[in-house]
Amino acid sequence: MPPVFNFKDPVTERAMLASLSLDAPWDVVTTFSKIVRDSGSPEERGAFEYLAKYLKKWGVPHKVYEPQLFLSLPRFAGVTVGEKTFRAKTPAMSISTGAPGLTAPVVYVPAQYATGAGSLFSVGAQAGIDVRGKIVLTEGLGLPMSVAHFEAQGAIGMININPGEDIHWAICTTIWGTPDLDSYQRKPKIPVVSVNHADGQTLMQLAQAGALQATVRTELEEGWKKGTILVAEIPGTDEPDKFLLAHGHLDSWDVGVGDNATGNAALLELARVFWQQRKKLKRSLRIAWWTGHSHGRYAGSTWYADAFGVDLYENCIAQVNIDSPGCRWATEYRDISWFTEAAQFCRTAIKDAVHKPAEGSRAHQAGDYSFNNIGITSFFMLLSTMPEAVAKDQGYYAVGGCGGNIAWHTENDQLAVADKDILMDDLKVYVVALSRVLNAPLLPFDFVALADEFIGTLARYHQAGDGRFDLTPALRQARALKKDVADFYRRAKNAKGAQLRAYNATILQLARLLVPINYTREGAFRHDPAVNISPLPDLAPIEQLPRLAPGTDLAGFTLAHLTRGQNRLVVTLRQAQQLVQSTGVPAQRRVAKSK
Repeated sequence: MPPVFNFKDPVTERAMLASLSLDAPWDVVTTFSKIVRDSGSPEERGAFEYLAKYLKKWGVPHKVYEPQLFLSLPRFAGVTVGEKTFRAKTPAMSISTGAPGLTAPVVYVPAQYATGAGSLFSVGAQAGIDVRGKIVLTEGLGLPMSVAHFEAQGAIGMININPGEDIHWAICTTIWGTPDLDSYQRKPKIPVVSVNHADGQTLMQLAQAGALQATVRTELEEGWKKGTILVAEIPGTDEPDKFLLAHGHLDSWDVGVGDNATGNAALLELARVFWQQRKKLKRSLRIAWWTGHSHGRYAGSTWYADAFGVDLYENCIAQVNIDSPGCRWATEYRDISWFTEAAQFCRTAIKDAVHKPAEGSRAHQAGDYSFNNIGITSFFMLLSTMPEAVAKDQGYYAVGGCGGNIAWHTENDQLAVADKDILMDDLKVYVVALSRVLNAPLLPFDFVALADEFIGTLARYHQAGDGRFDLTPALRQARALKKDVADFYRRAKNAKGAQLRAYNATILQLARLLVPINYTREGAFRHDPAVNISPLPDLAPIEQLPRLAPGTDLAGFTLAHLTRGQNRLVVTLRQAQQLVQSTGVPAQRRVAKSK
């Protein structure tokens, strides 16, 4: 890691770490363990008020917002075959069938269960089976990509076989946040349910034995509801307008201790500690608790991204999602989500905070990462997780939270899932990482590493294209950007005062340019679907090109898509290059260089 990123403030960090306490956090965890926090419910509102009372007692400035959000709350589900009704759950944003239900033939389509948090959002289903006019029976959790896939294939209903004894709650729409005129038509139009593994095996055997008819019944309470969002603001001393956003969802499935009462508790303790040490902060810390995560596909954080989009664009340094910390057996730091420019910073912060190695990867299109289209550097979503050997010993399968505990999104996500010692370790990680971003003279994000990633992605895509499309212009531009960004950081290491702020402003603008081209297809202030998004997504279709016969319509459409995508990428990389070239360089040198 270049020396320019090695900022540490041992005195401030020691003071913050020493002041950490589990008194308030554990009170929140135990209190919330008795509250079902449906989005927009009176019980959820009471939980927000419980946190606000702590903030008020400590004197932490905070605001409460009450947006109108489009929410979907499951109320009943069942699957009936003959005289037998199987226990089921329907995901949020499925359609309601009404009392008669949907009766139709069932077809079994084999699929692969997820092997990790990232593949939870994949389809994994066997192709080539006619599902038109039928209810699909398949393995999975009823997540958006799978539902959208089978609906597009003509299925009229879906039964998901969960991998364990419990049935997991889920949300099945690809729409990110409250729908708009461009996305509302993507709302699922079929009823979707999930059953547990044993019942799913029974249904599978019946389907494979011969013609099977089933009746699926679903009931959901859906529409516009007033939600609650709580935001605390701890102002910095030098640059109070610039802020880091730390956030997590307060709504839950059932009482949701590991997902996300522990995260709510962690955010509250961070508010207390950073408020106590506020005179030592150069920049501001904004802490937010969202509604609508579970029942509106991140509706709360999306509303905030919309309502405060300009402020976020101009002033947000980075966003940190805090979801499912402090869960039992979660003693390792791996499979962490982070953007490439923050990766080494995160590894170092975790190593310094808890003396453990950390590994992560490209952030998934999930969690409350509702800020990618604005172009904000991001890190963390889930944090600590259990060792693979422990998960294997427990007979666990992959889930999307709770430190790997399969109580995730079930009635069993109870107090026993939380662990005080692990919550304290995770709090230490958050304190070290957040304080370094807030106080580092130069923002600790390495865009040379991101340029390297772009080069690697483009080289892989170029090879995958097998000579059918030339990505040399994009590769050339990415290599030129890497060189100029490296030079930018060499100049920045000696910057001070107003010049240093200019370098930091450029780092923010690099994120505004480069994050969207790596994570989005839509424009700024829009929201991409909640589906897997490949790196440099405008160019990802090149991997399919060799499978398309030359001269076919689809081959021609793909070539047109790639041409437009490369144009977008090259122009954006040039804008980034011009930005770093002009920062901290006297005007006469810029003119000479341009000649």
